[in-house]
Amino acid sequence: MVLAVAESCTGGAVAEAITRIPGCTRWFDRGYVTYSNEAKIELLGVAPATLDRFGAVSEAVAREMAVGALQNSRADASVAITGIAGPSGGSRTKPVGMVWVAWAGRDGGVQAREFRFKGDREAIRRQATAVVLQGLADLLR
Repeated sequence: MVLAVAESCTGGAVAEAITRIPGCTRWFDRGYVTYSNEAKIELLGVAPATLDRFGAVSEAVAREMAVGALQNSRADASVAITGIAGPSGGSRTKPVGMVWVAWAGRDGGVQAREFRFKGDREAIRRQATAVVLQGLADLLR
């Protein structure tokens, strides 16, 4: 199985963790850091209408990011992550620490899950990265 990642709030931390593993070139194709909405649209094909309707931190955008990472790579599976690491940017409905993760496969299946992490910016980013890596380990089993 070959993997691609699409990251926003983690800023490349998932790809960095993966590339620390010797021999990952056999199963890691590429990573996208799509921090801006424009990057999500241009690199992953996220629909502007999806961003307008749901916002960047949403299940819909996470799903489109994961599918876009597959469509723009040689990967068999992908993971996408988008969230609010803070310290600002949160709201009552989308607080700091809210993160959406989506996993997609070439079979067409996409799973998404919302997480609510606590702590400062770095703690939230670390927790989000750990969740994604655990999800990938589970997927690869």
